[in-house]
Amino acid sequence: MPMTDVIHLLPDSVANQIAAGEVIQRPASVVKELVENSIDAGATAVQIIVKDAGRTLIQVIDNGCGMSVTDARMAFERHATSKIQDASDLFALHTMGFRGEALPSIAAVSEIELRSMRAGDVAGTRLIISASKVESQTPDVCQEGTNIMVKRLFFNLPARRKFLKKDAVELGHITREFERLALVNTGVEFTLTSNDAVVRKLLPASFKQRICDLFSPKLDHQIIPVSTETSLVRIDGYVSLPQFAKRRGQLQYFFVNGRNMRHPYFHKAVLGCYESLIPADTQPSYFINLTVDPETIDVNIHPQKYEVKFENEQPIWQILSACVKEALGRYNASAAIDFDTVDAPDIPAYTPGDKPAGLPDFDVDLHYNPFKEDREPRPRFSPSPSPKASVPTDWEKLYAGFAERLGQDDAVPDAAPAELPVADEPEQQQLFVAEAEKPAMLQIKGRYIAMPSKNGLMLIDQHRAHTRVLFEKYSAQAQQGMPVSQRLIFPDSVQLDPSQDIICASICDMLCSMGFDISNLGGNDWSINAVPAIIGQTSPAEALLRIINAMADEEADVEQSQWQRIAAAMAKSGAIKYGESLTAEEMDAIVTALFRLSSPDYTPDGKPVIRVIDIEDIHKMF
Repeated sequence: MPMTDVIHLLPDSVANQIAAGEVIQRPASVVKELVENSIDAGATAVQIIVKDAGRTLIQVIDNGCGMSVTDARMAFERHATSKIQDASDLFALHTMGFRGEALPSIAAVSEIELRSMRAGDVAGTRLIISASKVESQTPDVCQEGTNIMVKRLFFNLPARRKFLKKDAVELGHITREFERLALVNTGVEFTLTSNDAVVRKLLPASFKQRICDLFSPKLDHQIIPVSTETSLVRIDGYVSLPQFAKRRGQLQYFFVNGRNMRHPYFHKAVLGCYESLIPADTQPSYFINLTVDPETIDVNIHPQKYEVKFENEQPIWQILSACVKEALGRYNASAAIDFDTVDAPDIPAYTPGDKPAGLPDFDVDLHYNPFKEDREPRPRFSPSPSPKASVPTDWEKLYAGFAERLGQDDAVPDAAPAELPVADEPEQQQLFVAEAEKPAMLQIKGRYIAMPSKNGLMLIDQHRAHTRVLFEKYSAQAQQGMPVSQRLIFPDSVQLDPSQDIICASICDMLCSMGFDISNLGGNDWSINAVPAIIGQTSPAEALLRIINAMADEEADVEQSQWQRIAAAMAKSGAIKYGESLTAEEMDAIVTALFRLSSPDYTPDGKPVIRVIDIEDIHKMF
């Protein structure tokens, strides 16, 4: 029986769902695509409304140009766009969108209600779509611009909806996307509302003012301008002063032609300018705009258009590096050194008639020969010559009668060979044997501990090993009952970015029940007044940031295994860092504590701690 044809075209609804998997990853992706469409439509005011972190509703209202009845329907067809006409337009883009994939992808995984009207039209249009199926389109009286509501996101993809994170985490992602869009469109008024509460409201402002409005007014005195213009690129923006570099929570943004982007190569160029100015474990903040000829870049290499390929990447790297270095040199806040006065001797003023100060009297032996062995040793210069004192050679006479003068009880006993203690108990005898047989350990590059093992050579990651040890310690103490809170003599303060602030506010009660005492000082500033006693010497601010980031990265709900997450965050912040030198005793303590655990092979997040190079593999090397 002949085989029938098996290749066929996918229905549009299925193709749109596949495309949505790349373009629409979470509610923040919907916000990004809809707001970019509003910007492309010439809007000067954009309002974003979300409910339940975008699960229930994402609504974007703008005062842009609006759409006609036909355009409103065509906008949800695949590869339908008003941004480009042919392939050559891809190399002269001046808009955010151009593929015609965002709206059909959103419509494939949600329910959409659209209202739009152009300026001068008598009436607008109202369009309702569910899972790519147009249910109705009717005339409607509405305001000029576009009002689009995305409801029940991923309602027809239960597995995708299930893997959305907690509301605080998803709202944090929406806030970060809102920040990127607001930074690059400083002339647009933005409003972000969550569950009927206004989270952000930004008026049109300068670039620097928009940075301060978004993050903190303190940045006004912490950032300095960078600016240059060449035939290849125009660079303008702001970088932070070296003294304000941060270990965590850096604000690092690149923009090209009004588009947000990620560029690791240019990121290294900026970090290289701070190499000798800041500690190795900190990084600066920066907000840098690049303006280049659209024909020299390619933005069509990433589904979400975050990556951009530059034709003149190497020259721009050099220009960027020189621009940042020049700004840091021009605004260097450190005091200049006056080489004419530093460590200068105090020279008294000359007064006529004063007699010059007399020189000190020295006895100089003009016949002194340091290489003549039979001459009595004598310093070349001595203020007052004295007869040579005889040096005793019989040292034992100096201590004659010492013990008798101190008394019999204070006499120094004769030294005797030290003897190892002899243990009576078998366990103690075994302990001494094990102590004597401990293998030698070697630290490699401040990162690994190497030691012989039964099967070859064992390598232990020192940071991960200590993390595992501390995790077990914190977990054990937490399971014994409510943790003891340790009050801080001087409260520690920490400044969070808006997305972190949302997460911190949502878990504040839970943190307080676990031993923290934190309070909001206004804006994104928080005060840490007390911490759980189990965190030891860990920085309170670092511990809090670790916990917030752990809550943001975890896919499970916050209430599940909450102590394990907090213990893992504290262990990571309190463990020894890479590059830290360890003594033999410290290495022994870590290894001993590690092998006392029931599962020492992996960290709490599943990363390997121990690796063994088999002796057979070592033989093969030679």
